[in-house]
Order: sequence, then C-alpha cells, then structure tokens
Amino acid sequence: MTIGAIYSYACAALALAGAISVVVAQNPIRSAMGLLLLILSVAGLFIALDAQFLAAIQLIVYAGAIVVLFLFVIMLLGPMSVAPTDRRGVAARVFGGGLFALAGLGALFAVTRAGGRPMPVPAVPPTFGSIDSIGSVFFSDALVPFELSSALLMVAVIGALAVARGRQGVHSLSRAERDVADSAAPPTEAVHSGVFSHEIHLGEPIAAPAVRKEPA
Repeated sequence: MTIGAIYSYACAALALAGAISVVVAQNPIRSAMGLLLLILSVAGLFIALDAQFLAAIQLIVYAGAIVVLFLFVIMLLGPMSVAPTDRRGVAARVFGGGLFALAGLGALFAVTRAGGRPMPVPAVPPTFGSIDSIGSVFFSDALVPFELSSALLMVAVIGALAVARGRQGVHSLSRAERDVADSAAPPTEAVHSGVFSHEIHLGEPIAAPAVRKEPA
C-alpha cells in the first residue's frame, strides 16, 4: 500500500468520524467541532485528488466562515440548549432515518458492484482543477454567477443583522446560569398583585374588616 492510499484512507476515516460526531454529540459545540473535522478531512481528500482550488474553498469558506457562523448561532441561543425530550414525531424520524440508511446502502452496493469494471477517463491538462484555471474561468465566462453569489452572501449578512437587532434587550440565560442564579438567590415569599395595586402576601392572616356598631 502506497503513502497516497494510506493518506486517502486516513482522511476518509477522519471524515466519517467527524460526520458521526455531528449526529451523535448532544453538545452543539462538540457537533460544530465534528463538522470542522469533517471539513478538514474533505479538504485533505481534495488535495489527494489534485483539486487545490476545492481544498482552498473548503478551508476558507466552510471551515473559516460556515463553522464560525454556526458557533455564533450556538452562542446566541446558548451552548447548553438541548432538543426537547418529547416523543412527538418519532415515527417520522425513524422512517426518514431508515429510508436514508437504505438509500446509502443501495448506493454503496452499486458502487462496489461496478468497481471492478474499467471506466474510461478522458485525459485532462495538467492545469485542470488548479486555482489559476478556475480563477480565469470565474473572471471571464462565469463572472455574472460569481457576482450573484456575492449578492446572496450580502442578503444573508443583512438577515443575520436583522435577527440580531430584533433580539437586542432580551437577555437569555443558559441552564447552568439559571441554576447558579436560583441557588444564589435568597428564598422569598410569593407575592401576588391584587386589584388596584394592593398586594396580598400568602401565609399572612388577613385582617377582618372593622364592624361599625350602631348606637342603641
């Protein structure tokens, strides 16, 4: 086995481990770190395929922007946020997961069955897939789609600013912060506001109204 094959198998194993950690981990920050491992492993596979541009895009766009955006959203919602524990929709989730697993196994079986057949691959120039060749295509034939993608990113930034501005003034505590605040706060009696701003304290005797006696 050559060094290139060992490198490819190692990147594939790391990508599989990162994908499993994204799905299995209950902590969202650990899921984001698993996604980062997956992205780095896929970038390594692109380097093994001599696709330097795709590897650079994988590192710059996904690892450098998308994962950071996910971390911002996690910090905005609270790192201790967990999914609800109710069992509503379990049947639909199990059905969807089983269907996806069957589709994956079918695709894997089809690939392994057709793996022994020789597939003709056309010859490509040495600069195919390099940063120079793709950059020249971007700024000549694909200039308009490239600029439209930048406009799409601008719309996403404006939407994120609108969401962050709508949450200004709303302070949300995580579960750990709420537990610390509840344990540090002194016990207080329940106070209820009554009608006309009169307060009724629970546990205190209510004085009977004075009875006016009429003179005989």
